[in-house]
This record gives sequence, C-alpha cells and structure tokens, in this order.
Amino acid sequence: VQLVESGGGLVQPGGSLRLSCAASGFTFSTYIMRWYRQPPGKERELVASIGSAGSSTVYPDSVKGRFTISRDNGKNTVYLQMNSLKPEDTAVYYCSAFGIYWGQGTQVTVSS
Repeated sequence: VQLVESGGGLVQPGGSLRLSCAASGFTFSTYIMRWYRQPPGKERELVASIGSAGSSTVYPDSVKGRFTISRDNGKNTVYLQMNSLKPEDTAVYYCSAFGIYWGQGTQVTVSS
C-alpha cells in the first residue's frame, strides 16, 4: 500500500496550492479518503473528507469555503485545492484512506 502526496510548498498569504495524493495497493474506489494536517507543535487535525463515490464531502469550519477535496477514482488520486491560504494553514498535510493507510506528508508553508 502506498499513498504519495505532492504539491506542497511555500506560498504567500492569499495564495493557492493544489495537493495531490496518488494511491496504490488497495481498492481506492471503495475507501473514504481524508486530508489531515499537523501544524508545528500541534496535534493532527482533519481538514477534509470525501466519500468513496466523491458525492459527499466534509470540512471543519476552519477551512470551509477555502478548501475543496475531490477525487478521480480512475486515476486512484485524491486532491485538495486550497485557496485564500493563511499563515495558520502552515502544516504538514497528510492524505489517508479512512485513517487506515497514510502518506508520508507534504509541507505547506504560508508566509510572506
């Protein structure tokens, strides 16, 4: 099983980034997929969740209206579009298959 995140980096406040997570080794289309983040010195938190068919999504209030999760079951990939980024969005972002399988994380830094 592999989950490989990409797309992180340094961005100015108000900017955008699109994270990708490529999955392999399990039946991707049957799993709820999630993005989590862990800010420096803080606990990991859920930032987005998407149902197996992609029709249902969940976001915490802290990112609602700014982040969008999507998936392409044909490509075994889940995405996180992040707009209007704030310094407090700085964290390592992880994708997860229902909290069972995890990627290695990708760093997102929002700073001027």
